[in-house]
Amino acid sequence: MFTGLVDDVGVVERVERTEAGRELRVSSRYGGLATGESIAVNGACLTVREYGEGWFTVAAIVTTLDRTTIGSWEAGRRVNLERAMRLGDRLGGHMVQGHVDAVGVVESVRRRDDALLVDVRIPDELEPLMVPHGSVALDGVSLTVNALPAPGILQLSLIEYTWTHTTLGAVRAGDGVHVEADMIGKYVRQLVAPYAAAR
Repeated sequence: MFTGLVDDVGVVERVERTEAGRELRVSSRYGGLATGESIAVNGACLTVREYGEGWFTVAAIVTTLDRTTIGSWEAGRRVNLERAMRLGDRLGGHMVQGHVDAVGVVESVRRRDDALLVDVRIPDELEPLMVPHGSVALDGVSLTVNALPAPGILQLSLIEYTWTHTTLGAVRAGDGVHVEADMIGKYVRQLVAPYAAAR
């Protein structure tokens, strides 16, 4: 479980194919890592395989590659990082599982005074889970849904801290981004689906 509050931006140092999947060596400032712990890498929950001073490795299996952009990552890519939360930690963002629901595509990025407005096209199945002023995670960053300006379009309004302390300040039109809908919304939809279908 994560909060969507990115606490480091790492760099992919190496990408290779191994028996474990597409393996990434990522530089980070983390200390005290443990083999088997979970780290959200651009919002995808991955397991630490090896680690050393200033780096760790994770691997993405085929099902992860199917629903993320990790298959296209190369050395030099900057990635948002967050270690799993501990009981008793402050939940400053929202409950994020690190389970990417889909890849959205950035439609536009523009400044409006002190905000950076980012419009993202999302798959049809995620649209019912988006609520104005509700929560969503984009590349692992906990954000508030600013608006739903058109069918299939999710708009985020980024503050200066977010665009300077995560990779989101560098997104451009056409970029693919990991989208994780609010966990509570997903459970509610699943629970009410049989009743909605019976009407």
